[in-house]
Amino acid sequence: MQELLFLAHRIPYPPNKGDKIRSWNILKYLAGQYRVHLGCFIDDPEDERHRPVLEEICESCFFARLDPRLARLRSLTGLLSGAPLTLPYFSNRRLADWAAGLMRARDIGHVFTFSSSMAQYATGPEAAAACRVVDYVDVDSDKWRQYAAAKSWPANWIYGRESRTLLQFERRVATESDACLFVSEAEASLFRDLAPESSDKIRALNNGVDFDYFDPSIGLEPPFDSDADTLVFTGAMDYWANVDAVVWFAREIFPAIRAQRPAAEFWIVGARPAQQVTALASLGGVHVTGSVPDVRPYVKHARVVVAPLRLARGVQNKVLEAMAMARPVVASPEALEGIDADIGRDVLSAGSIPEFVDTVCGLLGRADANAIGENARRRVVEGYGWPANLSVLKTILEHRPVD
Repeated sequence: MQELLFLAHRIPYPPNKGDKIRSWNILKYLAGQYRVHLGCFIDDPEDERHRPVLEEICESCFFARLDPRLARLRSLTGLLSGAPLTLPYFSNRRLADWAAGLMRARDIGHVFTFSSSMAQYATGPEAAAACRVVDYVDVDSDKWRQYAAAKSWPANWIYGRESRTLLQFERRVATESDACLFVSEAEASLFRDLAPESSDKIRALNNGVDFDYFDPSIGLEPPFDSDADTLVFTGAMDYWANVDAVVWFAREIFPAIRAQRPAAEFWIVGARPAQQVTALASLGGVHVTGSVPDVRPYVKHARVVVAPLRLARGVQNKVLEAMAMARPVVASPEALEGIDADIGRDVLSAGSIPEFVDTVCGLLGRADANAIGENARRRVVEGYGWPANLSVLKTILEHRPVD
């Protein structure tokens, strides 16, 4: 069995948020094909207890601790060096020494980098002979461009600078890599436009859903009053795009929905809610749960799952998981980008405040609302299974001969 170095910006377990769902499923697949050496960061002390799961399936592991507060301070050195702030944020000398030493000591024929920020650990001479595949997931530089457009000075200057400098790095990484993966064809197409010199290396590797786990037939007790017109949003609630989405929905959209549907309740389900999110619990009909052991009961018993994201990149796992649970979803066009679904049959789309109000209220009044969820479940089962989506990885990694 050949050896592979897997580098990730966050520990790939547990799969409880978007990037970790993808990294865990990819790592698990690759561990069945190669002897995998894992190098990654742990930015949440709670995740320390999950190290044995990864040590069980990997040949070796190196876990570098990352304190987000110190990392933010360290990232400012990029302003002096001209580098994107992302690189010093994820800089760690011990991890770099471990990766370089491993490649010198072992016959590492393949390097799989999860997120472009980790490519800084596979650019030296030790990695030159290996087949290098980078999973960008999303075009991060374009995410910072979006953030810059939504912020005022000085944040817009910092985010704009990050977008420009990170794109330069992303393009350089692409030229040095054998394959560049993205979460959807839309993201892959965008990067082809931004890095045309590497267009022949760029391809989509779709996310999947564990539809045996997200199965609506599993008996799960409702966590709220089943007579309510319950609207549910799930996600990490310290992530700015999610914070923006629920604040906008709770303050600008939900009151108009409740005026038409007095039994409506809006449940915000996700860990580490930011202060702007916890403040929403003071509004009538709004509930903020914080961390929950299992999001499935909230999704299964929701009348409607909403995804009103105004800033989004790639594929939204929250949407795919709700579809897998056979729930009707009303999502913004941004949240549906990259998801291959029939709008109106599998999911419903709304962009403006009036569109969200009309679409959600109309769905709550429809006798066939559950049929949309059933269509969604079928679409996920047909096109979003992890095994089928990951089956091409072996071919990608064997793209060129390894000496």
